[in-house]
Amino acid sequence: MRDPHNWMWAEACQMLERAERLQREFFRVGTSAAWQPPADVFETDRAVWVLVALPGVLPGHLSVDFDSGALIVAGERGLPLETRSAAIHRLEIPHGRFERRVKLPVGRYELERQELNHGLLIVGLRKI
Repeated sequence: MRDPHNWMWAEACQMLERAERLQREFFRVGTSAAWQPPADVFETDRAVWVLVALPGVLPGHLSVDFDSGALIVAGERGLPLETRSAAIHRLEIPHGRFERRVKLPVGRYELERQELNHGLLIVGLRKI
């Protein structure tokens, strides 16, 4: 049976390592983007669909482009005005500039649909 003291110490060390890695990733120096939103890619016979989670991002603060077989979603999520002068007690939601490069399946595509709906960016790419 495992020693509870050693097990707890090992778990605590692993949690600290994960937290430090996340902090380094969040505050990368020398990059213009501070965070990357999660994305899903689906392919049908006629199209590729890319879904990107962007709650709190305004349509005017968002760009969608193609480059070398990838879809590039970039923009910025700002803090609400009410929080700008507030003391921070917890900050888990990333804010600031973001960029996500989503590698597309091999092929040629034409933008068919781009919609930001309830914080979910839906991009439909028709196969050509």
